[in-house]
Amino acid sequence: MTMMWWIFLTSAIGAEPTSLGRAEPIPAEMREKMIGVTWREGCPVSLDDLSLLRIPHHDMDGQVQEGLLIVASTHAEAILQAFAAMHDAGFPIRQMRPAHEFGGSDDASMAADNTSAFNCRAVTGGSGFSQHSYGHAIDINTIENPYVRGSKVLPPEGSAYTDRADVRPGMITADGPVVAAFRAAGWKWGGHWRSLKDYQHFSATGY
Repeated sequence: MTMMWWIFLTSAIGAEPTSLGRAEPIPAEMREKMIGVTWREGCPVSLDDLSLLRIPHHDMDGQVQEGLLIVASTHAEAILQAFAAMHDAGFPIRQMRPAHEFGGSDDASMAADNTSAFNCRAVTGGSGFSQHSYGHAIDINTIENPYVRGSKVLPPEGSAYTDRADVRPGMITADGPVVAAFRAAGWKWGGHWRSLKDYQHFSATGY
């Protein structure tokens, strides 16, 4: 039997529950698009160990859209719960598309302010596998929440958001709903790192 998780939220007493996401095996046609782009032989996780999450979310205009994330199947239920909490809080997400739609380019995905998860690639600034390569990490609203190390800002468009005291829609804050939702899932935030700040990044391992 295929494993599938559903997360529901009832916003008012007596209201019908609304589905806030489900997990399913990656469809065959999507697997074909991933092979050689975001997954290849030698990657540290099998495609069979990843799940596709279908997640309704508020966009920047307040409309509800369906986003797609690919994560390690072991984290699927916890991540659905985290995004359900974010949806309940009304946190906006620009878009949520798998990295293969951007040719596997992290730079292109970030420049598009895309929220994504699995991508078998090197860690930023290094050569080892990133946590995204295992399906253990998610980057959210990459322009509003850039990677900052000294004078280096990724994506460059995120330079307008390096002043974290100037909070605007889509920005992640230490006391906000996104950090709280991922904390409940047992995931850690790159905004708490000391040597650099990766405000967009959450991971199961803390790296």
